[in-house]
Amino acid sequence: MEEKQQFEVWRDAVEPAIQSKVDEFHFLGYERVTKEEIWDCLMYQLRKSKEYIHMNQFVNHLLLLKPHVYMNWLTIHAYKEPTDWFVEYEKEEI
Repeated sequence: MEEKQQFEVWRDAVEPAIQSKVDEFHFLGYERVTKEEIWDCLMYQLRKSKEYIHMNQFVNHLLLLKPHVYMNWLTIHAYKEPTDWFVEYEKEEI
């Protein structure tokens, strides 16, 4: 019987590691990085993993997340997300 991943259960437990990664990215100049984006990027990376991942391996994946991997994910996510680019400008003119 194959075990299912339950990463959401670990979210609170790995919060310090997520915050550490956010602080690292801020230090490197990526000021707009949020914990939610780091989490979503990690979930995107691990979405196709077939094997069960233990918590220590999960934290290892999190701490090894590189800025270029995050930026690639962010770019792909921006293209996939339906966005109305002119909403902000319409609000300012009104």
